[in-house]
Amino acid sequence: MEHTCLLLLLFSTLVYSGLSHNGVSLSVRPNRSQFFEYESLIVSCEVQESSAGWTLKRYTSTGKLSACGTDWGKQQGFSCIVSLILSDSGVYWCESGSGEHSTAVNITVHAGAVILESPALPVTEGHSVTLRCRYRKDKEINVTHSNLTADFYKDGSLIRTETTAEMTIPAVSKSDEGLYKCSNSEGESPERLMTLTVLSPPDSLSVRPNRSQFFEYESLIVSCEVQGSSAGWTLKRYTSTGKLSACGTDWGKQQGFSCIVSLILSDSGVYWCESGSGEHSTAVKITVHAGAVILESPALPVTVGDSVTLRCRYQGTPSDLKADFYKDGSLVRTETTGEMTIPAVSRSDEGLYKCSNSEGESPERRMTLTDPTTVPVLSMSLPRLLSSLLVVCPYLLVTVILLVKGIRRRAQGERFEEQ
Repeated sequence: MEHTCLLLLLFSTLVYSGLSHNGVSLSVRPNRSQFFEYESLIVSCEVQESSAGWTLKRYTSTGKLSACGTDWGKQQGFSCIVSLILSDSGVYWCESGSGEHSTAVNITVHAGAVILESPALPVTEGHSVTLRCRYRKDKEINVTHSNLTADFYKDGSLIRTETTAEMTIPAVSKSDEGLYKCSNSEGESPERLMTLTVLSPPDSLSVRPNRSQFFEYESLIVSCEVQGSSAGWTLKRYTSTGKLSACGTDWGKQQGFSCIVSLILSDSGVYWCESGSGEHSTAVKITVHAGAVILESPALPVTVGDSVTLRCRYQGTPSDLKADFYKDGSLVRTETTGEMTIPAVSRSDEGLYKCSNSEGESPERRMTLTDPTTVPVLSMSLPRLLSSLLVVCPYLLVTVILLVKGIRRRAQGERFEEQ
């Protein structure tokens, strides 16, 4: 029990930690999480451009942390081939020399006669998923059993009986998350936790022109640009007047997956893309200004290390382009060109910026930064994760609550902090 609890704690920590690298993915072949003893498993670290410097690691149910090629597995390129025995059950992941890692997967090697075939990695919301009740007899896989009838359970309750020994969920949603198992005349499989993820990129909100401050009567185009297809995503906003609504209701003109807005003062507010299931993109604050001066700066968070140019823009054509730039209320620079460039932004550059010139002063704008790596976020709910862990290890409750609460608090702060 002690090793099982440590295993689950490690798995939850890997899934919810902020160290995952956006360029690496874990590949499992065949794509399932449960195996019979003596079957073969191939686990690979697939990294954009090059997989050099990444190692496949695991933490087994016996409490051992080690890398492929030490006393288990055969390294072949960037893959690890494992001839499975019971002690190979555990959590597997890819890790770089600097400690970044991929999503982790829990592999179960079963000594019984029945396993549940389900995807090893989190399932994408909206995709079709097939669960198969697989069995063997006398150490050989039996696919021609006279009775293929199998019962499928979710969170301990029977949900379906299938005469083909497989159950298909045409379009998985959050309500399908949970612990699954199957049983047939040969026995019962171990339980398997199905989690969901949404493959929308972090930059699924596009703002053109790319700035957050506008003069009244200028045009703004905001788009929901989601990898693969933007279908099912809606542009929403919460205005400074306290109104929540979607594009095309009483504001904006819908054009494909974009919304065109002819701005007036009441259009100031926070804009974001939202799916039917409640997932949403990074939010951006748009300010429509009635004065003579605005600060042009990127609408979305800036990537650490990038060059950023702030421009003091004004209506009309004043004879003097000179502008003062302020950060957190203090003058940082005076520029005769009306623009200020930060060659490589760092965390010390985060803060509230504004500018002023002979025509007036702009509103303040918060510059926030994001790291060049992003975290794969599982959309599984905290209550369901906790209930699943507590089936095996009740005393993980306090640890996991503190872990996830801290991470979510940080993520929400970054997402909805005034920009």
